[in-house]
Amino acid sequence: MSASAVHSLWTTATTAADPIAKIDAPKIEYGQLSPVLIVIGAAIIGILVEAFVPRRSRYHAQMFVSAVALVAAFAAVVALAARGYGTTKAGITAMGAVAVDGPALFLQGTILLTSLVGLFTFAERRLDPEAHGNRVDSFAAQAAAVPGSESEQKAVKAGFTTTEVFPLLLFAVVGMLVFPAANDLLTLFVALEVFSLPLYLLCALARRKRLMSQEAAVKYFLLGAFASAFTLFGIALLYGYAGSMSYGTIAQVVDGTVQNVTPALADTMGNDALLLVGSALIVMGLLFKVGAVPFHMWTPDVYQGAPTPVTGFMAAATKVAAFGALLRILYVVLPGLRWDWRPVMWGVAIVTMLAGAIVAITQTDIKRLLAYSSIAHAGFILAGVIATTPEGISSVLFYLAAYSFVTIGAFAVVTLVRDAGGEATHLSKWAGLGRRSPLVAAVFAVFLLAFAGIPLTSGFSGKFAVFKAAAEGGAAPLVVVGVISSAIAAFFYIRVIVLMFFSEPRPEGPTVAVPSPLTMTAIGVGVAVTVVLGVAPQYFLDLAGQAGVFVR
Repeated sequence: MSASAVHSLWTTATTAADPIAKIDAPKIEYGQLSPVLIVIGAAIIGILVEAFVPRRSRYHAQMFVSAVALVAAFAAVVALAARGYGTTKAGITAMGAVAVDGPALFLQGTILLTSLVGLFTFAERRLDPEAHGNRVDSFAAQAAAVPGSESEQKAVKAGFTTTEVFPLLLFAVVGMLVFPAANDLLTLFVALEVFSLPLYLLCALARRKRLMSQEAAVKYFLLGAFASAFTLFGIALLYGYAGSMSYGTIAQVVDGTVQNVTPALADTMGNDALLLVGSALIVMGLLFKVGAVPFHMWTPDVYQGAPTPVTGFMAAATKVAAFGALLRILYVVLPGLRWDWRPVMWGVAIVTMLAGAIVAITQTDIKRLLAYSSIAHAGFILAGVIATTPEGISSVLFYLAAYSFVTIGAFAVVTLVRDAGGEATHLSKWAGLGRRSPLVAAVFAVFLLAFAGIPLTSGFSGKFAVFKAAAEGGAAPLVVVGVISSAIAAFFYIRVIVLMFFSEPRPEGPTVAVPSPLTMTAIGVGVAVTVVLGVAPQYFLDLAGQAGVFVR
């Protein structure tokens, strides 16, 4: 057959099968994705600021761009919620990749507000004494310089500052916004990497104790890479099982309600090992991010070594994003596997609550103590996840919102207590702080009481909501363990309060730095949210209740 004949056959075949010749352009709903797009745009502008703006003006330019972006993105979330995208108009956008529904918008709003408060602690420049006539922040003068080297000393002398932390913060926020809203496994994985990589870098940038900071970042990176690999392997196995990355399709295959079963799909659907192992690996990756036992080993070291503003931001926002993604996986993709995953999550929640509370008692460093406290809180939140009821979802949303502001406020207070070596994080140095600086000690006491779940604080409202949902969902024994763990945890929170108010201050003890209005705002917002959600939580509980329905 001649070449021209083959060519004409080929062209005829293409014309006959017209759909193949025409590839549809993707349909993207930019309005519904606007919160994410605003923050991505600002992060890219931040990179251009680093490249083109003179060094002395960068700090103010970055601060302005970041703050405006986070406020605008939050306004976009509120606008979407007001137009009904959290309830009646909830749907799947971006070709099935992203869900815009109540839980997604509620969590995105929480992440944006906590990131804005976190941004204020990043921008703080009055706590350390001036170096060579220049104000300094919590971050290394030059990230690439070897700690203690001549190039580092020159960078400090020249007054350099690492303003790249602002675009890194924004990129992390972008990943966190997409993570709880992802509606297919590939989007979930991309979002996971987008928010993890900036955090690995931010952890290594402390101005003081740089070697400890770099060690923390390496530990976080290595363990995070393992967790990502487990997640990716789980995604591959679930794709092999269901033949799709989409949450909805996988859920239908799990339930057996899927239409159009091809012979290949029928073969893999019968293989429950793919489903069980794949689901377990994905959930494991998410439990690593929330810091649940036994995937918690990175938490105390990283919280202690990272710059304190980064620790606060990471402890609050990462938990919100990761629990959002975990809820969506368990409630949207794997409700048909409830009888398989619930017993396992029972075990994880019990061990997490008890281990976090018991090990925290032995800690002598305030940041490590707060790290183990955050592990215990992950266990409390898991109790709400296990409820598998609409109340379970709304109680977890409320708890995450309450917890995130208390956490950022507590770490902001930690940045204020200082001695000659920088932050004084050893507990013995906090003795008598209540006499030396009553206001700072009182504010920190409020945050500790909220962590302990004392009535009239947001911690009590959150714990009450989560435990009530768990009890109604048939997990009453879990609530008993939760209450016992709370009692154990209350011991070490109260111990710190007693240490601050009822111990003699040491003559060589630390001083309390006077912060700029930025850190004052961060701490003030933390206290306000703690008190309001404790005294009058009903409006916010109703809001979380309205937002507690996943789109399928």
